[in-house]
Amino acid sequence: MIIEIAQDAPSSTMAAIMQAAEDHRLVANSLTNEHGATVVGIGGSLPSDRLDLPGIARVVAAHKPYMLASSEMRGPSIVMVGEVAVGDGTPVTMAGPCVIEGRDSLIENALLVREAGARILRGGAYKPRTSPYSFQGLGEEGLRYLAEARELTGMPVVTEVMEPDQVELVAEYADMLQIGSRNMANFPLLKKAGKSTRPVLLKRGFSATLEEFLMSAEYILSHGNPNVILCERGIRGFDSAFRFNLDLNAVPALKELTHLPVIVDPSHGTGRRSLVPRMAMAGMAAGADGLILEVHPDPDSAMCDAAQTITPATLAQIQRGVEALHGALTPVFEPMRAPEPMVAAAD
Repeated sequence: MIIEIAQDAPSSTMAAIMQAAEDHRLVANSLTNEHGATVVGIGGSLPSDRLDLPGIARVVAAHKPYMLASSEMRGPSIVMVGEVAVGDGTPVTMAGPCVIEGRDSLIENALLVREAGARILRGGAYKPRTSPYSFQGLGEEGLRYLAEARELTGMPVVTEVMEPDQVELVAEYADMLQIGSRNMANFPLLKKAGKSTRPVLLKRGFSATLEEFLMSAEYILSHGNPNVILCERGIRGFDSAFRFNLDLNAVPALKELTHLPVIVDPSHGTGRRSLVPRMAMAGMAAGADGLILEVHPDPDSAMCDAAQTITPATLAQIQRGVEALHGALTPVFEPMRAPEPMVAAAD
């Protein structure tokens, strides 16, 4: 059940709803929508007589299991990463190395991607690898380099967190926490990220359905963090020609299902450097709010994911295409909105 409480409703209405939920042993969480109203998601249904309260604007009796992430809760969300807005209609590019290799190389990369048009710097301090013998990142040393690069470039930074115990440490250095594909269903990590004040970039698991993806976002939202950005990064298919298959159906579908911003990762979604520019454009044409790209001054020498890493020059080319495509498509397509929900107004 979803209940919207008007901004001018008495405080007693909210208190009565929360008490009713407690009486019926139902979990209740709330968020503020774009109009300043409070929207409460309840994991079940309350009797109609408990809803005869002043200031209730609407009631959605039946809902999807991901209440807080649902587009029925509110209009499109804008997530602030530092001073960069994601989801406000202006595409945002996040770029940088897959893994931080050292101070000087990171700063060089950061300056180059900023010049090419990126607005958020990415770089892995902790890196999950399929092989235990592969380079796993520099840990806190890498986080310090990332923070230094932010000071020098003015770009906010995003980096991956892999374990619940790392959340507080990474949050000290990063402007946004990334939860990678392998950890999309790491529920202790999702809960801990939900208690953080940092926004979260949540990547779709490469075998996850959209509902499973949104339920993972729900874990973060339900633990108090409203600032979640979804990332479509490719799913596992049967064709060995590609590392993954970039599921661009997911982008407009997510735009209907959720109020959260959606970005696309064409680097992991293809696994092939030559395919990244075109698939980046395809992601933007599908309605994404931005891109996340792996970039290195000398991609062939990159210590991680060299085959899918592009040069700063290619990033600049992609950025020009993003701006042109956005300018061409914005007058043509209305902002994506969810179908009208079934709403039963309270008496």
